[in-house]
Amino acid sequence: MPPRRRDRRRPRDPSPPPSDARATPSTSGVRLTLLAPVFVLVLVLAALGFSGRLSWSPPHPQTLQTTAHSVYERGLVKRDVSTREILTEHTTVSDNRSQRHFRNPVLAYVTPWNSKGYDMAKLFTAKLTHISPVWYDLKSDRNMLVLEGEHNFDATWVSELQSNGSLAVSRKSQKSWELFPVVPRVVLEAFPAVVLLEKKQKAKAIDLIVSECRDKGYDGIVLESWSRWAVYGVLDDPELRYMALQFVKQLGEALHSISSKSSNRHLELIYVIPAPRMQELNNQDFGPEDLLQLADSLDGFSLMTYDFSGPQNPGPSAPLKWVHQSLTALLSARGSSRNHSRMIFLGINFYGNDFLLSRGSGGGAITGRDFVHLLEKYKPSLQWDEKSLEHFFIYSDEGVKHAVFYPTLMSLSVRLDEARNWGAGLSIWEIGQGLDYFFDVL
Repeated sequence: MPPRRRDRRRPRDPSPPPSDARATPSTSGVRLTLLAPVFVLVLVLAALGFSGRLSWSPPHPQTLQTTAHSVYERGLVKRDVSTREILTEHTTVSDNRSQRHFRNPVLAYVTPWNSKGYDMAKLFTAKLTHISPVWYDLKSDRNMLVLEGEHNFDATWVSELQSNGSLAVSRKSQKSWELFPVVPRVVLEAFPAVVLLEKKQKAKAIDLIVSECRDKGYDGIVLESWSRWAVYGVLDDPELRYMALQFVKQLGEALHSISSKSSNRHLELIYVIPAPRMQELNNQDFGPEDLLQLADSLDGFSLMTYDFSGPQNPGPSAPLKWVHQSLTALLSARGSSRNHSRMIFLGINFYGNDFLLSRGSGGGAITGRDFVHLLEKYKPSLQWDEKSLEHFFIYSDEGVKHAVFYPTLMSLSVRLDEARNWGAGLSIWEIGQGLDYFFDVL
């Protein structure tokens, strides 16, 4: 079964919708009010095309095996990797789980539909700096705003993460304990006409988020709204775009005005942004000027450098050239600095794709469990693509040819090097979908 993306809705082609499917700019308030009901279905479908993968896979119990040596020391990070080697080694990790090979910040997403991620977050807390459970949606309910997802909250799990992270930091630095940030993701599903054009509703939206952080002891949030605003045409209208950026800034400032219960730090805001599809940016892209406007009020940007390919255009998940071009475009504005590149959490996928190459297009996302099953069943030969710097393999099932792209230690290591070169961090979607030994490269 394909892995799930952001919720329990039907999966779709992860590629963004064509430009002619987006709203044409017109009068701000009237257009938003009239088109909101028409775009509800489109919004749901297009939103699934961005930051995560859908998973129908049930939890897969595994025994985590340890060894004295990391994957680097075991010589496993290489281009010439075999099916047999992956099947033999993928459940074995270094017993030194506190050693970090990647020193920059690492944000890891965890989803309710991949419960393995909850366990991985606790086991590998020392490898991570932020955990973002995918729990909340801020929605419109007639004339009201409702923050849905409180039922997902697990107080014990959050407390254990914060304690584990603080202990790991204390042991490494020998300084006073610091908080390990738990920053749940909030998706802004509410109609833009409500949140952006109505002053009281804007204040209410910010208050709902800030109050939930206070009540649950969170350390901030990860906000996702850009893809919704793109579908509603907000980003095509200069005035609405400005108001949208102002909303994000005001939310950041509200969170920064409050101290965490567990540390001296303020509550954090990390904003999810799509990676540009082309070198020349269009209105729907989050560009360098947008970054400069928000940088002083935020703590980071979760850049979705994955989902480059889809069933209609099979291929690699995140070609390195595209990743590099995305960072170059985003940090190209006059006034951008090394400090801004440090705010980027470069997107890394722990999922892959199984695409159909014959009998039309099709296929979809797969988790590590699915990947291992395919290796066991077909015993394929993995190939290294020199253009994308990703591994893939081809197999045939009942006369239908498939291409599978799934991360390997080598493809991950190359992308971590790219992040290091920029001084950027990582954002992993999502840790319940990867192979156990992926954590050794972090």
